[in-house]
Amino acid sequence: MQPIHHIFSQLFQPRKVVITTHQKPDPDAMGSSLGLYHFLRSFGHEVTVISPTNWAAFLDWMPGCEGVINYEMNREKSEGLVQGAEWIFCLDFNTLVRTKSLAPVIERSSATKVLIDHHQQPAIESFQFGISDTSKSSTCEMVYDFIVESGHGDQLSQSIAECLYAGIIGDTGSFRFPAASASVHRMVARLKETGLNHTQIHENIYDNFLENRLRFIGHVLTNRMEISYEYNTALIYIPKSDLLRYEIRTGDTEGLVNYPLSIQGIKMAAIVIDRDEERKWSFRSKGNVDVNTFARRFFEGGGHFNASGGRSSASLEETVRTFKKVLKENASEFNLDNK
Repeated sequence: MQPIHHIFSQLFQPRKVVITTHQKPDPDAMGSSLGLYHFLRSFGHEVTVISPTNWAAFLDWMPGCEGVINYEMNREKSEGLVQGAEWIFCLDFNTLVRTKSLAPVIERSSATKVLIDHHQQPAIESFQFGISDTSKSSTCEMVYDFIVESGHGDQLSQSIAECLYAGIIGDTGSFRFPAASASVHRMVARLKETGLNHTQIHENIYDNFLENRLRFIGHVLTNRMEISYEYNTALIYIPKSDLLRYEIRTGDTEGLVNYPLSIQGIKMAAIVIDRDEERKWSFRSKGNVDVNTFARRFFEGGGHFNASGGRSSASLEETVRTFKKVLKENASEFNLDNK
């Protein structure tokens, strides 16, 4: 994979471009995709954003989101666009399998593939150009860097700023996490100069749910959360029946894994949700607890040192038993015991 700056000189030549991201895109995934979308369109490129799946309704306010194509709902159109693309930008994922059923379509494409991502252990052999930087707070920060370092910071518009800011607050926990570096705050100051209304974006993302979600969270924290003070860990497990009972939609469980980290002494929080085809894990941690390695070793996942995801094909009951077993056997290695 060649350094991404090698394509800076080619930005002036209009091309057919597809931008894609990981399945079930979060604010960083959608924000980086749409931020780059608006930037490339300013140079006359023909740009389409394709999401591998649907996304949370609280992202629909983003400028340009109305034009994003859901691959699972528009396979023929999406595959035609990928086949005809000259560039494919792959944002906020480190390996093509994160794009689910879209992955083989991208692999077959003869387009030049460009990676912009901040997750660990990228599959660089899948991309001709790109940048992978785990020190970055978010892919939105990296798209901002791409714009500025290409020499076109003057193209930063309010639409780009709104998209990028959404991803920044999503992946930094509204500037709570260590990745919210001085450069992130300088970036936000620059975005504010475009006329960005940061209060409205916070409301769009965090104050934009239905009543049933709040009742669902109350039920989960009361009935589906287990605390292991011996291993400084909290586990939340959500059966499919809860999702149906509370009519939970895509995005309604976003951020739920972070709640137990507010408990004194808890170093790792884990949530597993019973989906139709698999059990989906999310892990969050504090300090020197490496949930990236934990997820990779035991649950076919990975991500960041303090934030990662995973999966299991086993039943909910069995995957919970597995979690408790590997936690007990490996607590010392992951700095989770009280010794």
